[in-house]
Amino acid sequence: MKLQPLINIGTAGHVDHGKTTLIEALTGIWAAKYSDEIERGITLRLGYADTAIYRCPNCPPPQAYYTEVTAPKDKKCRYCGSELEFRRKVSFVDVPGHEGLMVLMLAGAALMDGAIFVIDASQPCPRPQTREHFMALTIIGVRNIVIIQNKVDIVTRERAKQSYEEIRKFIEGTWAEKAPIIPVSALHKINVDAVVWAIEELMPTPKRDLTKSPRMLVARSFDINKPGTPFEKIRGGVLGGTIVQGIFEVGDEIEIRPGLRMPRRSGKYEYVPLFTEITSLKSGETPLQKALPGGLIGVGTKLDPSITKSDNLLGNVVGKPGTLPPVWDEITLEVHLLERIVGLEELKRVEPIRKGEKIRLNVGTALTQGDVVDARKDTVTIKLDIPVCAEEGARVAISRYIARRGWRLIGYGFIK
Repeated sequence: MKLQPLINIGTAGHVDHGKTTLIEALTGIWAAKYSDEIERGITLRLGYADTAIYRCPNCPPPQAYYTEVTAPKDKKCRYCGSELEFRRKVSFVDVPGHEGLMVLMLAGAALMDGAIFVIDASQPCPRPQTREHFMALTIIGVRNIVIIQNKVDIVTRERAKQSYEEIRKFIEGTWAEKAPIIPVSALHKINVDAVVWAIEELMPTPKRDLTKSPRMLVARSFDINKPGTPFEKIRGGVLGGTIVQGIFEVGDEIEIRPGLRMPRRSGKYEYVPLFTEITSLKSGETPLQKALPGGLIGVGTKLDPSITKSDNLLGNVVGKPGTLPPVWDEITLEVHLLERIVGLEELKRVEPIRKGEKIRLNVGTALTQGDVVDARKDTVTIKLDIPVCAEEGARVAISRYIARRGWRLIGYGFIK
């Protein structure tokens, strides 16, 4: 299906190592689109950019590989003049590298089928968020990875070799031990064809079950109406996210869980599922009649746009009515803790989770936190502040608040 990307490839790595610049080199799109991101020069939200991949049938790799933005406009090979062959469309998920935005990295990792791990050759490896992002990919289960040794244009040959050895030592003995390390200058678009080649060779389009009931993880939600839009021209709220199974079509009735936070007469709040209809489907600016798993899909609905504005429905799950997993107010986890807190300069030991402490959980694209009401050796039960919709057995990332250092990743668990 040429209209829609069928794979999500994420970025990972320490802040300011060049993740967003690399995405721009591959797609021509600066994924950090908000004014505060542009002003500060760092990614503060999940960013998305799609591109098509092409290959010359006659040239050897890596020069045979192009993207929409690196290929000549006539789609003919710049080396031999052959007609380029369309391979597939891919979607890039750009995540923040800042230590305070690890929660967004975890949400982005839940959408990834593969990752481009960016490391700055001018800095020692690993940096704190290099370690933390690598552990996040490990915990979420992302295994298709290409390592980018970026900014080789600003270092000496000796430093480039030293950086390579540091990276190789960092991944030695891990699941990423055999991952390619590609020297790149994202800023000057040097060796980008080698990155595209590696993506094509190492990140196959996942096999999806299209016969299952459709399900989507919500990563963004919007009000697309401009201020002052006349009432009769107001369009319904839009959900942005990734379909993980099945097929959605325009006209489908859908349920959104946990849904909307509503006050009760008792003064407390409850979450009420939302029901609506799909009015449109888009991949980037391309309208679709049906949408498959992969890529970021925009889902137009009949919801009041005030409900969807400002990412209000981030973390929800969308499906056909009656087909979604349960909503949990309290969950019991089979817990696996890390030995050390990997996101700090000093590698502090991870202490056991204690009854009464507050911990933070990432479940799919959802973020919640809660109080530990029971803690045993490998099992904890948490009363959640915000409920989550998830399958039994779902993988959950666990973070703990560290004084003066914020929430840090300490392990993972499975819903029992």
